[in-house]
Amino acid sequence: MKPTDLREILQYIPRFREKIFVISVDGGIVTSENFANILLDIAVLRSLNIRVALVHGAAAQISALAAEQGLQPSNLDGTGITDAATLKLALTASNRLTHEVLEGLSAIDLRAASCNALIAHPLGIIHGVDHLLTGKVERVDVEMLQGLLAQGIVPVMPPLGFDGDGRTFRVNSDSVALELAKALNAAKLIFMGTQDGLICQGKLIRQMLVADLDALLAQHKNEFEPTILSKAQHAAAACRAGVPRVHIINGRVDEALLAEVFSNEGIGTLIHANEYQQIRRAMKKDVRAILLLTKDSVETEELVKRSRATIEKSLADFYIFETDKNPVACVALHQLDPAKAELACLYVSPLHENQGIGQKLIQFVENKARELGMAELVVLSTQAFTYFQSKAGFAEGSPEDLPPPRREKYEQSGRHSKVLIKKLAPK
Repeated sequence: MKPTDLREILQYIPRFREKIFVISVDGGIVTSENFANILLDIAVLRSLNIRVALVHGAAAQISALAAEQGLQPSNLDGTGITDAATLKLALTASNRLTHEVLEGLSAIDLRAASCNALIAHPLGIIHGVDHLLTGKVERVDVEMLQGLLAQGIVPVMPPLGFDGDGRTFRVNSDSVALELAKALNAAKLIFMGTQDGLICQGKLIRQMLVADLDALLAQHKNEFEPTILSKAQHAAAACRAGVPRVHIINGRVDEALLAEVFSNEGIGTLIHANEYQQIRRAMKKDVRAILLLTKDSVETEELVKRSRATIEKSLADFYIFETDKNPVACVALHQLDPAKAELACLYVSPLHENQGIGQKLIQFVENKARELGMAELVVLSTQAFTYFQSKAGFAEGSPEDLPPPRREKYEQSGRHSKVLIKKLAPK
């Protein structure tokens, strides 16, 4: 099934309806052949009642304009020194690009507007160097932007800011996107550049907790290409500020936006904050909590009975979902052979049902299985099999799908559980 298949997209509508996505597109992507397709993808988001704010860069256009005029700009990306000549180039390039974006949105019947919602002040003197007309976002006019979004209008934000005296400053577009996402409480911040995602030491990072990204930046900052480093740093800052998920994708890939948003695997890099941080590996002190959590479900034979000794023996396979440091759900991932793993002991406290915790744990285990190089995930279920089929994409298999040692245990149990299988796409 293609990521853009309507049936797959429909799964995400309740989760994203009326949410705000901030999409930041590098200048080089706006003038690429694929930008028209990106605008069509944005039209799909809008048709699903997802509110979109669009930010664009202008570094590529400033560089091209400077070459035409035989000039050497002092600052391309909005982070260095911006002299008067470079600001003039930035104004011309940004205004042209904004106009092109508005034209493109008009062509697909989307209402859009460019506005002065970014209030900026001079970046100032840093390490003894005056950055002149380079600016930093001071605040965002949230009321203006919320008003536009509420009317179905897409705000288009160039990498420019204005102060109270009417002066214009060149601002880094990644920074603009970050500040917008924070101010608007965006559900997603999506960076669209020219690379497939965060690449470090020659390897594409598919997903990462913000804490792990912070550690990676601290140890390997110099191994990131400059434009990707900027996105990594702003992605980490966004997650720390409360944006749940930040995506970094290649804007030159057709359907990249929809493929990233509307599929579990995605195609780029996902940096996530609070959702997964509530899930942690179980510790010895959690054995009692696991026994208490699953007690009722064991009595109704929904879950297989596990002794304290059994849980302790495989404790490294268990994960706990915590709310305010209280265990409210658990799950286990048992590796059965080099290519197959089992999702087991999934349970959510009745007080925390219908909050999506079960699905989060399933997705967490799927991601862990992919990290281990597993090709298949197996679930044995006596009563919740319809949940796994309808909510998690598992298909009914048979005992023959189990490796011999696990099949033997299955037959000895006498539970006659349904065997469910899910193929895992490689990372």
